[in-house]
Amino acid sequence: MISKDTIDKILDSAQIEDVIGDFVALRRRGANFTACCPFHHEKTPSFSVSPSKGIFKCFGCGKAGNVVNFVMEHEQLGYVDALKFLGRKYGIEVADREETKQEADNRLKSESLMAVSQYAQEFYTNVLWNTDQGKSIGLGYFKDRGFSEETVKKFMLGWAPGGKDNMSKAAQKAGYKKEFLIGAGLSLERDSDGELTDRFYERAMFPIHSISGRVIAFGGRTLRSDKNIAKYINSPETEIYVKSRTLYGIFFAKSAISKLQKCYLVEGYTDVISFHQSGVENVVASSGTSLTTEQIRLIKRFSPEVTVLYDGDAAGIKASLRGIDMILEEGLRVKVVLFPDGEDPDSYARKHGADKLKRFLEEAEEDFIEFKTKLLSAETRKDPVKRAQLISEIVASIAVIPDAISRAVYIEECSTRLNISEEILSTEVKKLRRKRQYGAYSATPDEYSEPGVPKYFPPLETGERLPQFITNTYCEPAERELLYYLIKFGEHPLYGTDDENPISVTVSQFVLSELQTDDLELQNLVYKSIFDEYYKIKERGQAEVQKHFLNHENQEFVKVVLDLLHQEHSLTIKQFVAEIPPEEHLLSTVVPKSILIYKAKITAIAYHNLCEHLAEAEKEKNTDERNRYMQQIQILMQIRNSFAKELKRLTI
Repeated sequence: MISKDTIDKILDSAQIEDVIGDFVALRRRGANFTACCPFHHEKTPSFSVSPSKGIFKCFGCGKAGNVVNFVMEHEQLGYVDALKFLGRKYGIEVADREETKQEADNRLKSESLMAVSQYAQEFYTNVLWNTDQGKSIGLGYFKDRGFSEETVKKFMLGWAPGGKDNMSKAAQKAGYKKEFLIGAGLSLERDSDGELTDRFYERAMFPIHSISGRVIAFGGRTLRSDKNIAKYINSPETEIYVKSRTLYGIFFAKSAISKLQKCYLVEGYTDVISFHQSGVENVVASSGTSLTTEQIRLIKRFSPEVTVLYDGDAAGIKASLRGIDMILEEGLRVKVVLFPDGEDPDSYARKHGADKLKRFLEEAEEDFIEFKTKLLSAETRKDPVKRAQLISEIVASIAVIPDAISRAVYIEECSTRLNISEEILSTEVKKLRRKRQYGAYSATPDEYSEPGVPKYFPPLETGERLPQFITNTYCEPAERELLYYLIKFGEHPLYGTDDENPISVTVSQFVLSELQTDDLELQNLVYKSIFDEYYKIKERGQAEVQKHFLNHENQEFVKVVLDLLHQEHSLTIKQFVAEIPPEEHLLSTVVPKSILIYKAKITAIAYHNLCEHLAEAEKEKNTDERNRYMQQIQILMQIRNSFAKELKRLTI
C-alpha cells in the first residue's frame, strides 16, 4: 500500500500534458491541448487535455480521467501500479506503507494462490511439450484442432497427465503448501489418509487468465469417449477466481477490443483460440456459464459494442436471449451473427480460414432486435396468441435500453416489421419502464401503518440497495442534479447575509439540511457514496473537494465527478431558462427547485405504491385497509399539490 503523502506528491508532480505527451502528439489549442484519441481510431482530433484541471476527455469514445486514469487505461495497469509508473517517471520513491496484519494476510494468501496456479500452468505446459504422453495425446489433440505451436504457446495450453496425483506431488516437492493447492482448486484431499489427489488428470488444459494476465483458474477437457466422464471440468470458485467476473481470453483480447471498439462474444475456449489464430483477436468467451452483469461491465470498459456469435442451434439461441437483454440494459449496442447449420465459431474458423471468416462476420452481422424479431416471427406468423407473445418479448427488450433515442428508433423499425402501430409499441414500452423504475422502490404496507403518515418521506425499503451505477431509475436524474450542485458549487453561498437571511448558507449546508429534515438518502449507491464522502471531507476541513474525487482510487467516483464537471449547466437550468446567465447567479433559485423536484419524485413513488395497495385492498374487499390507504393517499396528494405550487413560485 502506498502512503497518502506519497500519492499526493506524485499527483502534485505529474503534469498531465507531460505524461500524455509521451504517448500522443499534443497540439496546443488555447489553454488546452488536443490530439487524436489513443483509445480509438479517429481522423479528426476529439481528445482534449486540460492542464489547469488536470484531466483529459475524448469526446469521441467518452474516455476521461486524470493522469493516473490515463496511465491505467493506456498501459493496462491497476491503480497502485499506475502510481508506481508515475513515480518512476518523476523520480519519486514509492515506499509502501506498513500493512495491517489482515491486509498482509489477505495479500499473501492471494499471491500464494496465484503462485501455485502459475506453477500448475508451467507443470501442465511442460508435460505437454516434454513427455511422451503429452506430445502424443495432448499436443496431438491441439494439432488436430488446427492450433499451431505458436498458438498453443500463446495461450499456455497444457496436458494434465494420468496417475491422479502427479501435479500435487510435484508441487509439494517444489515447496508449495497443501493448503494453497486445495485453496486454488487444483488438488483434493483424500478422506482416507489426508493425501492430495489432482482435480485435473488425463485432460487437455486451458489456463484462465485475469485481466492483468495472471493465471487464476483452469478448464480441463477429457479426450475419452466415456459418457460417464464430464467432457469439461473447471476450477471451483476461489479467492482469486470468481466465475461471474471472469471472461476467458480477456487478457489477450483487451487491446484489440479497445482499438476496434467491438467485442465478439463466444461460448467456449476453442472458439476464442481459433479466432485468434485466424487474426480475429477482439473475442472473449463466457465459458459456458450464463452471462452476468459483471462480465458485461468488464467488456464495457473497453468497448460500447458486443457482437454475440451463435451456432445454428435454435433452442440454444432462445435460451440465451435473456443474456442479450442484459447487455442492452447496460447501454451497449448488441449485434448478432448466426453461423450456418452444423457450424460453430471454432469449426467455421478452422474450415474456412482467416479471410473468409472475417468477411462472413462482416456480412452476417445484424442488429439484435431485428434478429430477435425475425427469429420469433417465423414461428408465430399464423398463431395470434404466439404473435402477441412475440410482440411482448420484443417490447421487453426495447424497454431495457437506457437511451431514449435508440428506443425510439427500435420502436419505429419494429412497428414496420411487425405491422403494429408505433403508438401501441411506445405505450407498452413506457409501461414496462415505469414498472421497472417504480419496482426498484416497492414499499410495503407496514411502512405506512400509522394513519396520517408520520413522515412526509418515509425511508424507502428497496430490499437490496441498487448494486452499481444505474442510470435508468426514476430518481436518478434528480439525484445526479443534487450531486452536480454539491461538487461544482458546494461552498458557494446560496443565501447571503441580509435582513431576511441574517446567516450565510452554502449550497452544501442547504442540501444536507433539506435531506436530513425529511430523513432522505440517495438511492443510487455510487451517488450516495460520493454524497456521504463529500460531507466527511468537509467535516475534516479538506478544501479541494474536486481534486479529492478526481484523484480517487474508486474509478466509478472519478467517472461520475468528471462527467459532472464537464456538464455545462444543470437539467433545471436547461429546462427552464432560454438565455443562460452565469450559473452561480441562479443558485438561490435552482438549488431549492432541484430539492423540490427530488422530493416530488420520492412522493410520486410513495403515491404509486399506496395506489397499488389500495387496489389490492379493494380487490379483497378489506374496508379498513381501504380507508387507511385512502387517508394516506389524500395526505400525499396535499403534499404533491404544495410542491407544484412551490415549483411555480420558484421561477428563474
